[in-house]
Amino acid sequence: MDGRAERRRIARRVLYSFLLTFMAARVVVFMIMARAIPDLYLNLKGTHVHHLNYGIFLLAGIGAYLLFARPVGRTLALAATIYGVGLGLTFDEFGMWVHLGGSYWQRASFDAVVVVAGILTLIAYTPGWTLIRQRRWRAALLMAVAVAVFGHLLYRSLSWAGHRLGPRVERLEDHGPR
Repeated sequence: MDGRAERRRIARRVLYSFLLTFMAARVVVFMIMARAIPDLYLNLKGTHVHHLNYGIFLLAGIGAYLLFARPVGRTLALAATIYGVGLGLTFDEFGMWVHLGGSYWQRASFDAVVVVAGILTLIAYTPGWTLIRQRRWRAALLMAVAVAVFGHLLYRSLSWAGHRLGPRVERLEDHGPR
């Protein structure tokens, strides 16, 4: 397998584990807050240890492993999966580390996950620039316009949902289920 194909395969593995971890973290936190499952949070002497800390430790450990061990094959694929999990846990709480606290449901966290997922998707699925021929530039421009329109519509719908659902989620976070 050539280097470009290998990079794209690894990027896809990172992307999938990143997205699955983000979704799982959101579901688990919501279920804990709704008291549908027991409290799984780690508390040390009354201090809640957020899952972004687990992500940071995973990223630090897997980064060192990738630098010093230079894995290949299945061990590289496993390292890519762990890297995606670390990214997911860390960026799920992006808003908290940008604003140094606050609500778990900050819009900045979701936006950061979308940006990281977009970058990983480009790495995973875009052919090299040398493979894009002149005749494909029109299609690429049309696709860029379509993505921009979609992004605008998505932003508007998420803003609407944030205004409608945000207060309910914040009440749930502050007071538990009613």
